[in-house]
Amino acid sequence: VQLQASGGGLVQAGGSRRLSCATSVRTLGSYALGWFRQAPGKEREFVATFSRTGSAAFYADSVKGRFTISRDNAKNTAYLQMNSLKPEDTAVYYCAASRTVIQSSIRDPKYYPYWGQGTLVTVSS
Repeated sequence: VQLQASGGGLVQAGGSRRLSCATSVRTLGSYALGWFRQAPGKEREFVATFSRTGSAAFYADSVKGRFTISRDNAKNTAYLQMNSLKPEDTAVYYCAASRTVIQSSIRDPKYYPYWGQGTLVTVSS
């Protein structure tokens, strides 16, 4: 499984950005597909993800109401729409996939075996 994240860049606080994650997965509907981020000097943290069936979306409290995850199964692509960006959202954003993660572990990056290369989002104040 290959993942490629794109769409990062420099944005002012309060602005918006959409990230894309192109995948080689043929049956996207059977994978949990989500986003994580890692700021300098910090551990990688959960941002948002879809359940394996795609029927449920989960968000970190820090982004709830500002970020929206979506996916296009026909294009094998997931998206992260980020609105009302804050300087503390500055990080490298990674997309990740798992065919086996269960809901109770869905926020834990160690249960995702497939990762994209990351895309840097910098939010200036």
